[in-house]
Amino acid sequence: MLRLIKSLTSPAVKRAVITTGLEVSAVLDSLGLSGGARGRGAIFTLHHVRPRFQRPFHPNDILEITPDFLDEALGTLRARGYDFIRIEDMPDRLASNASTPFACFTLDDGNRNNKSDAAPVFIRHNAPFTIFITKGFIEATHSLWWETLEALLNKTPAIDFDFGLGPEPVPTATPAQKLAAYQRITDFVSSADEARAVEQLDTEARKHGVDPLKITRELTMRAGELRELAGNTLVSYGAHTVSHRGLARLSDSASRREIAESIAAVETLTGKSANAFAYTYGDSRSVSPRERQILRDLGMRIGVTTRPGVLTPEMATDMTALPRISFNGLYQKSRYVRALASGIPFRVMK
Repeated sequence: MLRLIKSLTSPAVKRAVITTGLEVSAVLDSLGLSGGARGRGAIFTLHHVRPRFQRPFHPNDILEITPDFLDEALGTLRARGYDFIRIEDMPDRLASNASTPFACFTLDDGNRNNKSDAAPVFIRHNAPFTIFITKGFIEATHSLWWETLEALLNKTPAIDFDFGLGPEPVPTATPAQKLAAYQRITDFVSSADEARAVEQLDTEARKHGVDPLKITRELTMRAGELRELAGNTLVSYGAHTVSHRGLARLSDSASRREIAESIAAVETLTGKSANAFAYTYGDSRSVSPRERQILRDLGMRIGVTTRPGVLTPEMATDMTALPRISFNGLYQKSRYVRALASGIPFRVMK
């Protein structure tokens, strides 16, 4: 029985369930049976946009889509009558009686391929987009720990890690062992002192010849690149903390500092004021009423989560924790874009 329960929560089973749900939603939408689930519009979120390349172990593939799929997705939404608007224009549009659906596009973390691969696609479709930048990534003072972990697990057949009871050997030779290690360390980072857990991971990575900050420098933009991209009127910037830690697990002062300093850093680094704030991770463990109040205190009107869903008129009264729809690297098909935009999957999830 335990083995059966575990199998039902395996990545392969989860993916099969989600795929089935998207397929069914796409069919219902094509039949005109969305039943008003679409709402007024949606905020779509991305991370990496780049051509696919093969790695032996690639647990972060959900965070990347290809430029071709982005092009297809934008074309699909435009063909379905969506207006592409700036996120700062979203509050007025959400509160209006306009019947035409709208879409906003956001990219988290400030990855370099947002400039090289994503921007040309958005520009071709005349689609405004917001890049949420993490100060510590742009300044290359903090590591993207999930990227470090993937690189480490691809390099070595075993590591040592302290999960709270002292260092222990963690086998990483086979794909199953790598996945188990990835999930266990990810769970630890999200439940322990995050800064200390990430530093431990970075230290272990260096022992095996993986340089975490080199990964940061390779993957994310520097201030000069952000300023160059800012010259295009379709581009805007939002804040995404300083250290990319889950805010709800920090002290009051630390959480406020992460938000305030990152908002201030956007203008310093890009020359443009932040138009919104994206909570790191964006789930219920990372966003609490405290963080939403901090945004209000700082005069930041828009805050976005990773909670999936469409935008409804009722959300116009408080926009400090809006849902977003992820362009997930595991589901790169235009009919899945139609399914998600229909809102049907999120109505079923309630």
